[in-house]
Amino acid sequence: MTRLRPVPRDLYAAVAAVLLVTAAVLVGRYVYGYDDLIVGWPPLLGRWGPHLGPGTPAAVLVAVAGVAYGPAVAARLPWRALLPAAWGMSMAWIWSLALVDGWQRGVAGRLTTRQEYLSVVGRWHDVPATLRDFTGHILLHSPDNWPAHVAGHPPAATLTYVLLDRTGLGGGGWAGAWTITVGATGCVAVLVAVRALAGERLARRAAPFLVLAPAAVWTGTSADGYFAAVAAWAVALLALSVTRRSPGWAAGSGLLFGLTCYLSYGLTLFALIAAAVLLLGRRGVRERPVLLVPLLVGAAVVPVAFTAAGFDWWEAYHLLVTRYFEGAGGIRPYGYWVWANLACTVLITGLATAAGLWRTGGTVAARWRRRGGADAQEFRLAFLVSAALLALLAADLSGMSKAETERIWLPFALWLLAACALLGRPRAWLAAQVTLPLLLNHLLATGW
Repeated sequence: MTRLRPVPRDLYAAVAAVLLVTAAVLVGRYVYGYDDLIVGWPPLLGRWGPHLGPGTPAAVLVAVAGVAYGPAVAARLPWRALLPAAWGMSMAWIWSLALVDGWQRGVAGRLTTRQEYLSVVGRWHDVPATLRDFTGHILLHSPDNWPAHVAGHPPAATLTYVLLDRTGLGGGGWAGAWTITVGATGCVAVLVAVRALAGERLARRAAPFLVLAPAAVWTGTSADGYFAAVAAWAVALLALSVTRRSPGWAAGSGLLFGLTCYLSYGLTLFALIAAAVLLLGRRGVRERPVLLVPLLVGAAVVPVAFTAAGFDWWEAYHLLVTRYFEGAGGIRPYGYWVWANLACTVLITGLATAAGLWRTGGTVAARWRRRGGADAQEFRLAFLVSAALLALLAADLSGMSKAETERIWLPFALWLLAACALLGRPRAWLAAQVTLPLLLNHLLATGW
């Protein structure tokens, strides 16, 4: 009698992720409908629309090359060459997926027609005056109220594109190129942090998954990809500062953390990831506690500058909460989105990440119970990933992220992808990873 081989538990996690997405699609379409959820293809913002585009051949080529050679190249390439290679490959993946929808819809028009940042550039002819008056235009009933995405973020988000325009790089094409170029560095930042905190072996194993992330569908089409990279570099510099005892890296990290909080209100939750880094690097902090001084000074720079210019972060946030519930946030049902948001997370991180998170939980549990099966480096990686997952769950429970989390949670998704370093059979999992965004981008007309 033939004995059946046991099914790896990683596959159980992947199947559970598939079932979660399936439930979100079916419940969203047949229980709630558009009027309740205000998304065309729940749980994603978009609509059914199979299509091909100029980026299709390049996307398929990048996917095949990444699966075939990615793990081997990541394992053998010298570290200093691996980082720019990862950045370049990430840009190729993001650009090709964006161009599946063509230049105008896929790149140049997104930040104008969907996220609206470029539509208000002309209102910033006097930057100090606009900052002083920013909160006066957040509420829906206020005069000349800001469009939804401008009102929904601190002014550093819009100001980025205003400054691009002032330097002669105006228009959707330059804005899209900026967002993709900077957003693609996010994977490099995570690699730097993982190497500093958990060792080079795991960083190399994570590299192909970070480069070929399903999240690339949205990294190239929304400003949240840019926000994700800034937040990721804040964490990476903090990891370097505590492992190398460097005040310079600490100051840089603080500066970027401050900027992160003025790009998106929700990214204040990155404090949880920063706390995890400080715990993992507590030996460096104990040996050189002076590192906390440049970190805190750096973190104060952006808030002090915006406050001195007349922008009140706390007042703006409270006004935003009011506006959020006056609009779609007050209509979309919390009882659906509190779990359907997690289905969105599956779609931006892939089935491999679901399996990696299963491994992460097992690694943390084994260490907690003081059992074997996980070495110190794997635990350190699992601890970092767990902090990112905790931050994401906090955002979910807050009720301020109902829908559209395929772009809003890109900053958290980057860190969840690192869990894939704990998996075996990387090529098989990579094949599943690249198949998902290819299907999504060619079968759906995504809203972002």
